[in-house]
Amino acid sequence: MQIQHKDHFHGSDLEQIEAIYGIKKEEITSFSANVNPLGISPLLKKTLSEHLDSISTYPDREYRSLRKSIAEYAGTDMENVIVGNGTSELISLLIQIRHPGKAMIIGPTYSEYERSVEIEGGSSYYYPLKEEEDFVLDVTDLIKSLNESIDLLIICNPNNPTSTVIPAGDMRKILDACKRYNIFVMVDETYMEFEKDVKHLSSVSLTRYYNNIIILRGTSKFFAAPGLRLGYAITGNKDMIKYINTHKNPWMINSLAAIAGEIIFKDTEYINETKELIAKERTRMCETLKKSGKYKVYPASANFILVRILSDEITSGEVFDLAIRQKMMIRDCSTFPFLDEKYLRFCVMTPEMNTKLLNCLTSI
Repeated sequence: MQIQHKDHFHGSDLEQIEAIYGIKKEEITSFSANVNPLGISPLLKKTLSEHLDSISTYPDREYRSLRKSIAEYAGTDMENVIVGNGTSELISLLIQIRHPGKAMIIGPTYSEYERSVEIEGGSSYYYPLKEEEDFVLDVTDLIKSLNESIDLLIICNPNNPTSTVIPAGDMRKILDACKRYNIFVMVDETYMEFEKDVKHLSSVSLTRYYNNIIILRGTSKFFAAPGLRLGYAITGNKDMIKYINTHKNPWMINSLAAIAGEIIFKDTEYINETKELIAKERTRMCETLKKSGKYKVYPASANFILVRILSDEITSGEVFDLAIRQKMMIRDCSTFPFLDEKYLRFCVMTPEMNTKLLNCLTSI
């Protein structure tokens, strides 16, 4: 059965794929979910069972041990860390608090930002990344687009689906400009940890000097634990921290998730192995696809790659169909703003599975 252009599948929609294609979901390799191919942290898998008794008691309402572990891992102060039930909840919570009348979103990007703004009664418009610039942000041009009517600037960094990144130096220029117009900046760093040079690319250090920024991260992608529902935010805005802590629901994170967080951020062997694998395989995949002459490959900093099909005779929906019939699920990006039926996104998996996907993509 040929899937039509209007059909869209998220990385977690394996049941829907199973129903349409008759392929058991357990047999499908999802190159669409952008989750660490190494799976759960071995240290977490080994030790979490030793803490099962924790579910018989309430967690610490302040989550002191968890916040301390996050702070040490991210390079910030414990007082600047807010924890939540996944990054999605923190996005919604932040937008509820800021209640922006008008938000600017750098796109194409994750659709949840726009949806959350609309739920709160605000309006959103996009600052478009340009294909002719390989979707790399023109910081000077962005700054020219800022004005007093904007309440909130939303940036995914590295961006999904383009995989492009804004270094901390450029982010500082953006924050300076936003200060002039009283614009608050939300930076979603869900995919930042897949980069080796996190220290110079992440905006965490800027929270020491700027109170108009909050950074969001989670454990779903890098730590392959979407079911854990553990996210965190980092900000130097003391008034915002105080407001959130006095208005949020108590016990936002269950006892096991809180303990799991304390464990995984200390698994340095797993963290380093992940970064090495992603960097090596991402480079190999990009080079192979470039050499094929069938795709334009955009610069990638996350654990996924965006490409554009060069042939006029095939669409992203058709390539998706070809891959899924070989039990590999990639992302047809035609539903993203500013992208059309020529764009595909897929994440980095194990070397064996990456080779299988490359063979599929270069066979068109």
